[in-house]
Amino acid sequence: MTSSTGYKRILLKLSGEALMGEQDFGISPIILTRIANEVRSLIDAGVQIAMVIGGGNIFRGVSLASSGMDRTSADHMGMLATVINALAMQDAMEQKGLRVRVMSALSINSVCEDYIRRRAVRHLEKGRVIIFAAGTGNPFFTTDSAASLRGIEINADVVIKGTKVDGVYNADPMKDPSAVRYDHLGYDQVIEEKLGVMDTTAIVLCRDNKVPIRVYNMNEEGALLRMIQGENVGTLVE
Repeated sequence: MTSSTGYKRILLKLSGEALMGEQDFGISPIILTRIANEVRSLIDAGVQIAMVIGGGNIFRGVSLASSGMDRTSADHMGMLATVINALAMQDAMEQKGLRVRVMSALSINSVCEDYIRRRAVRHLEKGRVIIFAAGTGNPFFTTDSAASLRGIEINADVVIKGTKVDGVYNADPMKDPSAVRYDHLGYDQVIEEKLGVMDTTAIVLCRDNKVPIRVYNMNEEGALLRMIQGENVGTLVE
């Protein structure tokens, strides 16, 4: 089965901060459950789903590196934070009856699988949800870049980024009430205007491999399913 938008396989990128909910730190069980329900609805609609989750709710390597820590060590700590989030998300989705595999770019095979592209694609073909953890496995690359890279590797039809706002604006809508939301953008416009959709490396990867990006408000219940069903939700970058 293919969704009405033609998206058969998607890469969903969520920030670690989004998992905090109303908390100041850590992982909110309420948010985990809500995301699991959203993913369940997509699986029921016939969509193959891979995910990348950031680690900013637990640790941000860039922040500590700016305080003097070796950047490589700090980034490796950030990668491990994404593994914690991935395992938490796996448990929440399994409680909803989903079959889930966590695949890590760092070898931690006592708790999850190593990332192997062909195996990941096979999992998707069997209807399993894949959560890619530990970023790209290399320092100096963000989880945005990891999402674009993995999306390209698994031949995803679209990279979807869940944020706290309902798309991309020309200014911060939290600070500027006159900010205007874009329905549609080009990759180069995002880069030239520094719109902050994803980091530049992630945008260029998608541009060069012709993978569209959609940005939506992950706190809006049902928005992800409506997008898959063909509604004009959030902002499309292509």
